[in-house]
Parts: sequence; C-alpha cells; structure tokens
Amino acid sequence: MTLTTSHDFIGAGWSFPLGVNAAGGISLVRHEAELEQAISLILSTYPGERPMRPGFGCRLRDYVFRDSGPRTTSQLSNEVRNALLAWEPRIDVHTVMVTPSRDEPGLLHIDIAYAVKATNDRRNLVFPFYTIPEEGEDY
Repeated sequence: MTLTTSHDFIGAGWSFPLGVNAAGGISLVRHEAELEQAISLILSTYPGERPMRPGFGCRLRDYVFRDSGPRTTSQLSNEVRNALLAWEPRIDVHTVMVTPSRDEPGLLHIDIAYAVKATNDRRNLVFPFYTIPEEGEDY
C-alpha cells in the first residue's frame, strides 16, 4: 500500500497569472499555493466565462451593487460555499464568513476556513471583495 502525502494529493498547476520560469517553461505552483490559487480562480471567474466549462466559477459579481448588510453577507457566504463545493474537490469547506471592513467602505472580507482532504491540514484564506455603494449612500 502506498501512502499519499498532502503534496501528492494537491499536485501542481500552472501559476496564475500565467508566467514563464527561468528555463523558459510555464511557471508552476505547487502544494498549498496551488490550492490557494485554485480557490481564488474559482471565486474570480463568473459562470459562462469559460466556453468549455460554462458552469465553472462563482456568481460574486451579482453582489457588487448590493449593500453590505446581513442578508447580503449571508447570501454571499452561501454562494462562495456552493462554488467551492462544486469546483474544488480537494478541500472540505468548514466555514465561510463574510464581514465588512471597518476601515474601508465597500470592502467585504470573505474568510474561508477549509481543510485539505488528504491530510486534514486546516487552512484559512481571506479573499477581498469590493462592492460599489449607491450614490449618496454612506456606509
């Protein structure tokens, strides 16, 4: 029986944004950095942007012109959780908390607590999300 390490389970992928390494090949990211980039890519891609995978992504853009109240943060949390459950099979999502920034109006912090399935290695990623308040609205 062969033991699978966390690094074998996570693997490697192209860096994002796409880059070139010192040898002239495509830059790769490995291990936990690859998972973080994969999560960010899911959250940054709107469904329909990829013709060969039309359902891939998350509908974060639907929340750009909404307020930062409890209803919006709850819906946004559900949207992020559902997208990660659908598109990132290497992790177990524990919590997704969305909180408005105290210092910057229109900024929401999406705090994702997850674990790598192969090792139960618990991790956390904070993804910034910016909203555009209505004219004259003061957060």
